[in-house]
Amino acid sequence: MSKELDIAFEKAYQVSSTTTLKLPPDLMLKLYAYYKQATKGNNYKQSSSGNVELRNAFKLNAWIQLSHLSVDEAKQEYINLVNKHLK
Repeated sequence: MSKELDIAFEKAYQVSSTTTLKLPPDLMLKLYAYYKQATKGNNYKQSSSGNVELRNAFKLNAWIQLSHLSVDEAKQEYINLVNKHLK
């Protein structure tokens, strides 16, 4: 199933990264966090860039909250979000 999940995840990523819809910030944060967990697992690395430190802190916090999910679980949740809100 992993190969099928990877294909579905890639398709969902293409949909979400090319959408022209104005997504609410909370949905964008969820998509970001699930994507990072799906692609990086629990390997957190926060970048600091002056004015965007607060935004990065929110993004990192959202990602850390998903640390209980496996990579495959995060991929499935990402797919679910895209299917629910962007299709």
